[in-house]
Amino acid sequence: MNENLDNLPDQPSDNNSEEMISNMNPITAAFLGLAGVFVLYQFGGALLTLAIFGLNFEKADVNLIRLLTIGGQILFILFPALMLSKSIYRNVSTALRIKLPKAKELLLFIIGLIILTPLLQSFLYIQNYFINVFTGYSSFLKSIKDLVDQLDKLVQSAYGDLLTSNSLFESSFIIFVVAVIPALCEETFFRGFVQKSFEQKYKPIASALITALFFGIYHFNPYGLFALIALGTYFGFAAYTSKSIIVPMTLHFLNNLFAVVLFLVLGDEELISSNIAPTGNVINHFIMFFVLLIIFTAFIIYLKKALVIINKPKETL
Repeated sequence: MNENLDNLPDQPSDNNSEEMISNMNPITAAFLGLAGVFVLYQFGGALLTLAIFGLNFEKADVNLIRLLTIGGQILFILFPALMLSKSIYRNVSTALRIKLPKAKELLLFIIGLIILTPLLQSFLYIQNYFINVFTGYSSFLKSIKDLVDQLDKLVQSAYGDLLTSNSLFESSFIIFVVAVIPALCEETFFRGFVQKSFEQKYKPIASALITALFFGIYHFNPYGLFALIALGTYFGFAAYTSKSIIVPMTLHFLNNLFAVVLFLVLGDEELISSNIAPTGNVINHFIMFFVLLIIFTAFIIYLKKALVIINKPKETL
């Protein structure tokens, strides 16, 4: 995907336009935002949870936890993104890519996500296969894996409780909590403020990758780290080429929605876990991975050409 980002469709650059004038070095602003949101969301959120529920978090009402999740996303991710954009950049709408995308453009990126999802799933099977192989040869690596497994199990258990539904209304509320709110808040911050700030000094590929790296780290999912970085890079590619935050928001929403709906329908926690062991012959997963990788690469090449046509200014008589 790197070369595809470096050779994006020709579009007017607004990086040095008057709208993007800032009163702080954009790179400093990006890292300031990343550090601030990390502290606020992780530690501020933990303190808020402790203040509300005390030490009996496991006995807390799940709907209150869902409301707290919404509040944490809005208060500690969305608000800082808006405040930083307003205080640092002259034009907030440009900094956050506030623009409606074209329908054809959005549809193409959604098709790309449909291809990317099973590709990353195949990658997880292969990754975890090699992790199991390597840890089998080292007691030290095995002890680290056991520790990571315990932490992963706690996170997935809590996430599973959050997604447990007993009614259609509750399922709708879960989708709002897990799909709508994160798409709105996280994309405004990461693909909006952070990546746009990096783009003022770095190339598109570097900006998308750095942003995706922090996006993956912030999710505290060791087994899913590389898949999250790849997903975040695709979101960044979509944000830059479309110049619309609506596109990565839609992709983020659909990605989360797909996982949530499958979990609600099938009730299998493996559907929301990155610590999945390969089933059957691992060679099949290798074949699937490389076939999907070729298809996805070909689609990105096609997408770049299609975007040139879609965004070509109409000739006036």
